[in-house]
Amino acid sequence: MSTDSTEPTTPEQVEAFFTRASGDYVFARWGRPIAPVVFGVEDETLSVIKSAIEACIAIAGHRIEDVDPELGTNLMMFFLSDWAELLDVPHMGDLIPDLAARVETLQAKNAHQYRAFRFDDAGAIKACFTFVRMSDAMAEVPAEVIALSQAVQAMLLWSDTAFTQDSPLALSPAGTVIRPDVANLLRAAYDPMLPPSARDASHALRLYARVMAG
Repeated sequence: MSTDSTEPTTPEQVEAFFTRASGDYVFARWGRPIAPVVFGVEDETLSVIKSAIEACIAIAGHRIEDVDPELGTNLMMFFLSDWAELLDVPHMGDLIPDLAARVETLQAKNAHQYRAFRFDDAGAIKACFTFVRMSDAMAEVPAEVIALSQAVQAMLLWSDTAFTQDSPLALSPAGTVIRPDVANLLRAAYDPMLPPSARDASHALRLYARVMAG
């Protein structure tokens, strides 16, 4: 985790946050209020995770609600000790297609996290399912760090390579915070003048302009 970070200074840097390993530019934000639920943690940790989600939503200027009228809850976070546990969760196969194959892939990669998004007709995010495997290494990471990192990554359809090398968080005198460049992008991405989804890299120019405008 870095101790400081600078804002993106070029449209290319902004574009990279949403350019996938395939080379495709794919952007999406939530198109509806977020109704979160968390599974697999103690009450003390639950409050930390919910606070992290609320903080990200506040930065974006988005909305949070107790219930989604269509789905009930639309941001589900699952914390588990082994990927095989997913196979025993009732109806999990309805959320994750080809669940057994997905579990096998996650085990083979020794993955620590996985996210699956669902989208509405406009391409906006309508649901996000986040899974975090609390391995021995992850168990040593402070709860607030895990919570804030996962909350940030659930707010937008970031590139699959966006945070593989660098955390979206930074250390400040006040503690762990969202990196300034990431926070500014999050805020800009929810500008109501921008579309909820985009697949043309020219969208990054509009994001960049809003980041620079502050």
